Amino acid sequence: MKHPLSGYRVIDTTAMVSGPLATMQLADQGAEVLKIERPGVGDYTRLASNRRHGFSASYLNNNRNKRSVALDLKQADGLAALERLCENADVFVQNFRPGVAERMGIGEQAIRAVAPHIIYVSISGFGDAGPYAGYPVYDPLVQALSSLASIQGGADTARPRLVRTIVPDKLTGYVAAQAITAALLARERGAPGQHVRVSMLDAVIDFLWHSDMNSQTFVGDEFDQARAASFIDLIYETTTGHISVAVQSDKEWQALIRALDTPEWNQDPRFATPADRQDNIDARLALTQQKLATASAEHWLERLAEYGVPCAPVLTRSDLLEHEQIAANAIIVENEHPQAGRLRQARPAARFSAMPDTDYAGAPALGADTAAVLAEHGYDTQAIERLVEQGAAAVAAPHEDTQ
Repeated sequence: MKHPLSGYRVIDTTAMVSGPLATMQLADQGAEVLKIERPGVGDYTRLASNRRHGFSASYLNNNRNKRSVALDLKQADGLAALERLCENADVFVQNFRPGVAERMGIGEQAIRAVAPHIIYVSISGFGDAGPYAGYPVYDPLVQALSSLASIQGGADTARPRLVRTIVPDKLTGYVAAQAITAALLARERGAPGQHVRVSMLDAVIDFLWHSDMNSQTFVGDEFDQARAASFIDLIYETTTGHISVAVQSDKEWQALIRALDTPEWNQDPRFATPADRQDNIDARLALTQQKLATASAEHWLERLAEYGVPCAPVLTRSDLLEHEQIAANAIIVENEHPQAGRLRQARPAARFSAMPDTDYAGAPALGADTAAVLAEHGYDTQAIERLVEQGAAAVAAPHEDTQ
C-alpha cells in the first residue's frame, strides 16, 4: 500500500529549519525528497550542538526520510547535475533570500526551463518586497516584526517577550508543506505548475490574526490593547508541582466551584457572568491559585477530573517521555540510526487510516546518496567519479561521520 505522496519527487535545496521541516513533512508522507547540500559543508544544522557520532539532534529532527546529494552549485557541472535531477521532479524548494536563487542559476525561470510543470517554492523571511526583503532573517526578528513578541508580553505597554520556541520557523514549515500539497492537487486537476511563495512574516501574522488581532479587526474602530487581560498564567502551584486549569463555560465554572468546595464564589458579583469573570480575571485566578496551593497536584488533578474541570499536569521534557497519555497514543517513537544510534522522535502528527505507518529512515550523512541518485539519473560510474574528482559532487563513505 502506498503513502499519500508516494511517487512525487521533491528537490530540496533548503537549510536550517523552515524549509527542511516543510520537506520532511512531505518525506514522512511518502515523497522522495532529494536534499541538495554543498560538499564539505552541508546544512548548517549539521554543525549544531548536542551531537553524537557526527550527527546533531537538530539536523536529525528536521531531515528524516530524505536522501542527501552533495553538489557544488557554483560549478557548472554541479549545476548541470541539479538540473538533470529536476527534469523528472515535481517540486523544487529553496529558502534563500530574495534574489539569491536567481544569482545562483536556480531561480524559477532556470528550473522551469528544464522542468516546465514543476511546483517551484520560495520560502523567505520578510517576503519578496519592501525594505526588509533582503535582510538576513532569524526567528526572533520575525517574532518582533509580526507583533508576536508584543502579544507574548501581554499589553501593548508591557515589555515584549519572545516565545521560547522558534514559532515562525516551524509554523512556516507547516504552512509551506500544506501549500505544496495544494499546488500538487491543483496540478493534478489541470492547473499549471505554480510558484508558491511563503514568508515567515506572512505565516505568523496569519497565525496571529485568528485569535490575537481582534482589536485591529474593525476598520475605523481599532484600539490599543494597553491593558493585558491578565498577567497571570493559567499555571498553578500545588504542594507537589504545577498544574494547568482552564474553564470557559458556565458549566465548567460551576464544576470548578464544586471541585474546590468554594460555594461562596457564586455569591461574588465579580464572577456573576462570563463577562464579569473576564473583567475580573486577576482576582478570579488569584483565588483559584490560593485554593490549589493547599494540596498536591495528584489530589487536585484527580478531583478536578472527577468534576469535569479541564485540567492537566505541567510536564517537563523528561516527564513527557513517560506520561500515560503520550504513551497511549504512541506519539514518541524510537528507531535505530545506522550511525547516530538509537533515536527518539515524535511521529508525524497526521495519521492516515488507509495508509501504512511511515517507515522511518534516519536523516542521511552528507552525500550519502549522491552516487546512487546520479546513477538513477543517467550518470555512469566514470561520470560520477569525474564530478567527485573536480569537486562538483561529493559522496559519503559507508558509515562516514559528518563533520
